[in-house]
Amino acid sequence: MNFFRRASAKTFRSPYLTSFTNASKFNPFSDLYRVNKISSRLSRSQFDWSHRGFCSHPRHNSRDYSNSIDLSQYPPERIRNFSIIAHIDHGKSTLADRLLELTGTIKRGHGQPQYLDKLQVERERGITVKAQTATMFHVHKFQGANGVDEKQPMNFLLNLIDTPGHVDFSYEVSRSLAACQGALLVVDAAQGVQAQTVANFYLAFESNLTIIPVINKIDQPTADPDRVKAQLKSMFDLEPSDALLTSAKTGQGLEHVLPAVIERIPPPPGNSTLPLRMLLLDSYYDEYKGVICHVAIVDGTLQKGDKISSAATGQSYEVLDVGIMHPELTPTGVLLTGQVGYVVSGMRSTKEARVGDTLYRSRCVVEPLPGFKPAKHMVFSGLYPVDGSDFEALNHAIERLTCNDASVAVQKESSTALGLGFRCGFLGLLHMDVFHQRLEQEYGAHVISTVPTVPYIFEYSDGSKVEVQNPAALPSNPKKRVTVTWEPTVIATIIIPSMWVLL
Repeated sequence: MNFFRRASAKTFRSPYLTSFTNASKFNPFSDLYRVNKISSRLSRSQFDWSHRGFCSHPRHNSRDYSNSIDLSQYPPERIRNFSIIAHIDHGKSTLADRLLELTGTIKRGHGQPQYLDKLQVERERGITVKAQTATMFHVHKFQGANGVDEKQPMNFLLNLIDTPGHVDFSYEVSRSLAACQGALLVVDAAQGVQAQTVANFYLAFESNLTIIPVINKIDQPTADPDRVKAQLKSMFDLEPSDALLTSAKTGQGLEHVLPAVIERIPPPPGNSTLPLRMLLLDSYYDEYKGVICHVAIVDGTLQKGDKISSAATGQSYEVLDVGIMHPELTPTGVLLTGQVGYVVSGMRSTKEARVGDTLYRSRCVVEPLPGFKPAKHMVFSGLYPVDGSDFEALNHAIERLTCNDASVAVQKESSTALGLGFRCGFLGLLHMDVFHQRLEQEYGAHVISTVPTVPYIFEYSDGSKVEVQNPAALPSNPKKRVTVTWEPTVIATIIIPSMWVLL
């Protein structure tokens, strides 16, 4: 042990280490971020080798960045919270990549495509499953009608939320919109308006968000922007002149996106003088930090060390870490009104982090926020461990995964053939497949899933009704006769081009 102590002391006094430390002051990466001073300061601290060692978990920045990012210079009027919504495969994630590059949040040409799609199942299937948040800093110049700058350049904080496009993950979209004041409605220039374009538009419209239409993929040979503009006008009453023409692949027209976000989307309507209220948007479990919550600060200010309470459970916690996603977890020590970030509060159980909950400063009386509508499950399936002795391990895995996917309903059940298991409700068949795949990939769980079913309602001769999700649970009573069976139906609106309508 004495040898190791002497060697360690000698190493730290080495002149080579001193010269290496001094050389790190001349950061070769800083020139990449001259466009954005805020990101430049962050990049210098990220690559300051004199204070950081090698880390096997680059997704979690271990150093305190509170001295590099001063969030106090971003009052609510300099904050814009927006999401990207679209039909599947219309270019949402690619557009998000380009915006992150334009603001210097990530380096151009480095990292994986669709940077915010971080799950293995997302990489394999090529779809977005989880809504992801990234904070960007951008310098904007306001210009008058004659093209002359009206004001000095101003720094803005932009919170971008990339959302899924498939109907099975619409619950992710609705939760994301709760933290936003505007949305980029991305439409493929060749495909035009499609099913989820309509559904997501009305989700944003019902949330009273400012909608900016973005016609993407204009570089395709079959692109027809004029036809898409006409569709947006006839279906959504969006003015053709307000549409932005872009190609996220080639970068064409992207220079108009962020100025439109800043000038058209209103700032968050919070009050910094009121007691703290924040909305719990999402959460996931970390083996070292416990439950990490993504929150939106509605009123007041949150600082590291504050005591907060949950309106749903009544439990109190101490804020151990707080920061923003830039695009990875970046500690700042504080979150101000209108900002979106993460909170580590020592929650050890996933049941404590309820999506839609209101978190507030302890010993204060506040009115809880509205929260979210409960998810409506469409299909139900049983999950059982391959080996009956693995039931507790499967229970542990499902509990951790549902922390990150609040739209899944879980209830314990037993089967005479398969033993103890769980009855799970999903928003659709794709949602069910993705959940099974994540159980195997992220937690190593091997499960047997039963055939998915839909809930039925049985009405008996005495007027009583019972809802059954599992056929085995249908009560067998010879004294009662089933008179009516109800099954789910869908009220649908079908939109087709007029040329295909038969008169």
